[in-house]
Amino acid sequence: MGKAHTPESAAAGVGQALRLIDGRWKLVILFHLFGGQVRRFSELERSIPGISQKMLAQQLRQLEADGLVQRQVHPEVPPKVEYRLTDWGQSLCPALDALLGWAERKGEKAGV
Repeated sequence: MGKAHTPESAAAGVGQALRLIDGRWKLVILFHLFGGQVRRFSELERSIPGISQKMLAQQLRQLEADGLVQRQVHPEVPPKVEYRLTDWGQSLCPALDALLGWAERKGEKAGV
């Protein structure tokens, strides 16, 4: 970590980070893009059952505005739009993997 934190500043920083990925679909979208995956809008829509076009577009816009996802428009007719993680977005993968492992250990401990 960069700077020394107090318990309050650490809690505020983690809370801010969690708000960036909060929402029903953001984590699913991120996991579809981890590992350098480049996906078109229609590919993401097909691979995420239950998400509407409107919700997918909204979540992608928020992830892009927050600097996690990069949108690239290719000048074609019809336009080809691709999404990929930014370097900063990709750097979130180890933290989410660690969080997933942490959650799985609770299930093992509880006998689930």
